[in-house]
Amino acid sequence: MTLPQAQVDGLSWFWIVVQATLPALVGWLVALPLWLKDQPILGNVAGSMVMFGFAFAMIMREHIQLDRLSSACLDAGRTCFPHPEAFTRFAIYGFIALFQVITLFTLSLSVDERRRRRGYDPQWR
Repeated sequence: MTLPQAQVDGLSWFWIVVQATLPALVGWLVALPLWLKDQPILGNVAGSMVMFGFAFAMIMREHIQLDRLSSACLDAGRTCFPHPEAFTRFAIYGFIALFQVITLFTLSLSVDERRRRRGYDPQWR
């Protein structure tokens, strides 16, 4: 069995796009009902758990894939080193999740501000 070096070179762009879109949407959908019930902290925690949990799952998926590819290379009698390295691949998923959580907290502030101002007369806003 020959394993092309191209499989360990390059990034998994499909999974990076999934990480960039799906957890943000799901995290926001989880947090929104809690924000609207005057529980912004619980909404932020729940949304953050979704986002960081998904990033952890993507990191584990990438680790397992790299491990399988490295084992296949060793079984074929050669060594393969992934480019970019595993840490860089893992950091991409982690930073995407971090930016998603920062965005979630920023949205939480605007939702909380609108909710708080709703109780005042329009001329006092």
